[in-house]
Amino acid sequence: MNKVMTRAQHTPGARPPGARPPGTRPPGRRDTRRPSGAPPRSPNGSTPHTPPRPDSPAVPAPHRHLPQPPRPRPRPTDLFADLLVAVLSGQRPVHAMLRHTLGRAYDDLAHLAERGPLRTTHGIRPVVRDIGYDMPRPGAIEAFARISAGDRLRAMAFRLELGTDRRWRCTAVELGGPRSPRPTGD
Repeated sequence: MNKVMTRAQHTPGARPPGARPPGTRPPGRRDTRRPSGAPPRSPNGSTPHTPPRPDSPAVPAPHRHLPQPPRPRPRPTDLFADLLVAVLSGQRPVHAMLRHTLGRAYDDLAHLAERGPLRTTHGIRPVVRDIGYDMPRPGAIEAFARISAGDRLRAMAFRLELGTDRRWRCTAVELGGPRSPRPTGD
């Protein structure tokens, strides 16, 4: 079963949803339960009740924190795609993937990273656009990612396997086609 998830399309210079315009600050603290927002105390320890002045804005009621539903854990395909792109673009060192890879995958990744296939000279960082995956058997995921940097679109494929310690590890990685043949004595 093939599943494809499309990530949000980011346009250069656009702010993410909910972001403040540049040069603005978040609102000040208005929580009256904290010392910075508490009214002054009188000598007998009580707080005097003074009606708000007509020229001052009304102070809103303290925020009530409602229980939030737990955030879903990110998919391992999303995490590994982002990690692999960061390594192949030079944003992270190759050894950052050492504990996340098995077998020949680390050697292949180091070989790919030497060539810097996702590095750009224009200062545009590569972005993972789409991720798709297939589960050929329980505990194994074969995934692909579409990576864009400016006008260029690249393809990356990788395989993840679940270890006995319940951690996902990358066991194969390819970028832009099948991997090149390597000497057998390697």
